[in-house]
Amino acid sequence: MEHNLVLYNTLTRKKEKFVPIHPNLVGMYVCGPTVYSDVHLGNCRTFVSFDLIFRYLVHLGYKVRYVRNITDAGHLEGDNDEGDDKFAKKAKLEKLEPMEIVQKYTLGFHDVLRMFNTIPPSIEPTATGHISEQIEMVQEIMKNGFAYEVNGTVYFDVDKYVKEYNYTILTNRNLEDMLNNTRELGGQDEKKGRLDFALWIKAKPEHIMRWPSPWGVGFPGWHIECSAMSRKYLGDQFDIHGGGMDLAATHHTNEIAQSEACNHTTPAKYWMHTNMLTVNGARMSKSAGNGFLPGELFTGNHPLLNRGYSPMAVRFFMLQAHYRSTLDFSNEALDAADKGYKRLMSAIALLDKIAVSGKSNFGNLEEIKARSYAAMDDDFNSPVLIAELFEVVRIINSLYDGKLTITAADLEALKGYVSDFVFDILGLKDDQVGDVDNMDGLMQILIGIRNEAKKNKDFVTSDSIREKLTEIGIQLKDSKEGTLWNKI
Repeated sequence: MEHNLVLYNTLTRKKEKFVPIHPNLVGMYVCGPTVYSDVHLGNCRTFVSFDLIFRYLVHLGYKVRYVRNITDAGHLEGDNDEGDDKFAKKAKLEKLEPMEIVQKYTLGFHDVLRMFNTIPPSIEPTATGHISEQIEMVQEIMKNGFAYEVNGTVYFDVDKYVKEYNYTILTNRNLEDMLNNTRELGGQDEKKGRLDFALWIKAKPEHIMRWPSPWGVGFPGWHIECSAMSRKYLGDQFDIHGGGMDLAATHHTNEIAQSEACNHTTPAKYWMHTNMLTVNGARMSKSAGNGFLPGELFTGNHPLLNRGYSPMAVRFFMLQAHYRSTLDFSNEALDAADKGYKRLMSAIALLDKIAVSGKSNFGNLEEIKARSYAAMDDDFNSPVLIAELFEVVRIINSLYDGKLTITAADLEALKGYVSDFVFDILGLKDDQVGDVDNMDGLMQILIGIRNEAKKNKDFVTSDSIREKLTEIGIQLKDSKEGTLWNKI
């Protein structure tokens, strides 16, 4: 089947036909986490989205080198080279070495993504492992006249850069507005221009993470690591650069500037960005008190959640929205996604129990497959693909009930379709508990026994049922509608 994959390019603000720089080879760089705290759901949504993109490109036959970095140094609290070092600040709070913080939260990040069934990237470089490459790139930018050094700190010269390149090409912002929205330079400020940003920062005596450089002991600025590591592993120009939309205005804008100043070419042909998360219509944030971590979402241990949801149900929920659309979390939306996911898995479990016939009258699988590919070819439109999958769910249920018929060959083709689109492309798996045919029926029996024990004030038995179920990974949640259960 011939494919005409198109994707939305933030750089041009339109959908474009995907044509890799090198035939059959794709280089993709995605900005990874800053590992000073637990990974948040916004990050997870981005990484699940690019896992979908990675999976589909591989499914189409491309050889993909997927690079996703770990920021373990150089990220200050503010985007304007101000504030405390995030790692040093967290290390003081937890009374640990900064690299202990890095190790702790990197392992946690990997654990969460493993639960979401994401495929690890081809290469996962760290900022601290590529200090020499960052220093080399800063030197080249200075040699080309786009950076200057002041008292051991090297700044990128935006005023010089904009004379030759378009600094706002990614966001289409007005440069004058950007200048007006930037604070005035104080008398002690070392920068020549208000938009200048640090490529290398002189370390204060108390700064723990520091390295020698041609400009003295210091550490890299936040933006330079991605430019240096993408160049090392993907070349001066590669196919796709991705991340959350919050990175476009500053981090990705500065990445483009650094790479053009060094390599005289824009780093990526296509720029892709995922949209933000909201909770009950309001933007998710720590300050608003409406943010929750993946672990809290899985267990339901949060005031805003009625219960917990399995990682696969949450992945399914995320994929029900297009990666460029806002994703709104609510108990009602999560409940609906959970039901939809279980309905999909229940139907798939019936495939091996369908009786074959001498003829097929269930419809045209090739048309369904063509529509499914068309959805994914249209900027990885997973919601439309999922709608096609529920048409297949209807067919499977009708085949199992004997209302439709299917030949052995067509049944194998149907199984192949499900394997391709549900498991390989969407990256879903059946994480429901056990191999019994009616797990929910079994759980309702246990819940009934527990409720009877509570009614008889036999709290030892009721608590024992809850605790033993928790031990094998099943959570009970009492609510107004009754007792609900899910896999932790």
